[in-house]
Amino acid sequence: MRDCMEQLFQHFRKEEQPFIEQVEDWLRQVDDYYTPYVTDFLNPRERYIVETLTNRSSFSVQEDGGFDGAERARMIIYPAYVEPTREDFQLTVREIQYASKFVTIEHPDVLGAMMSLGLDRSKFGDIVVQDDRIQIAYANEIDSYVQANFVEVGSATIRLKEPNERLCAQVTLHEEVVIVSSLRLDVIVTALARLGRQKAQQLIERERVKLNFQTVTDQAEPVQLGDLLSIRTLGRFHILEIEGRTKKEKWIIRVGKVIS
Repeated sequence: MRDCMEQLFQHFRKEEQPFIEQVEDWLRQVDDYYTPYVTDFLNPRERYIVETLTNRSSFSVQEDGGFDGAERARMIIYPAYVEPTREDFQLTVREIQYASKFVTIEHPDVLGAMMSLGLDRSKFGDIVVQDDRIQIAYANEIDSYVQANFVEVGSATIRLKEPNERLCAQVTLHEEVVIVSSLRLDVIVTALARLGRQKAQQLIERERVKLNFQTVTDQAEPVQLGDLLSIRTLGRFHILEIEGRTKKEKWIIRVGKVIS
């Protein structure tokens, strides 16, 4: 068993090992009790890991973030006899009502207000803002607490209601193919930001680059399939596919830049 885990760890980053062990524990629970397991809200990289590990088992996995195209989503790991429904994901979507004619509320305002309630980030998902409409998704188990305590965003008084229809969180990606000499973080940032290597390294050193929502300062950190890179002032980039190598042994990578 230990040898299997060590072989598994080789395919992921060292800092991801605790999460991998957690996913393996979820899989054991499904196997021991033969009942589905519902995760908290996971980011794209975490969901990639869950899907990868589940595909090595006899179980299946589905995801739902409450919105079409959600970036953060809950997952259900389940045995063959189960057919999950949307209700099985145990999530709630609410719309924020506020005096939109007099007050402007933006995504960071809502996120800050939710965090100020002492909620764990894993308990709520996307915050979707379209014009003056705002909707949030969160776990059913915190619904009563949120309804009772989430009454202000900044100086604005709010109340929550059941939405007539759910907004779409689908982002638009501008896809392109880049060719790089290696999968090192600084090399990838150089290509995506269209900067010199030294300037790209400075961005990393100054903590202006995030990899899967975490600040990374190791310039040699390898970039992998499914990663999300955030470069401050330049945007976010999904690593969609690592297509192989050229005849000169350079890597061919398909990336998608978030444009909306």
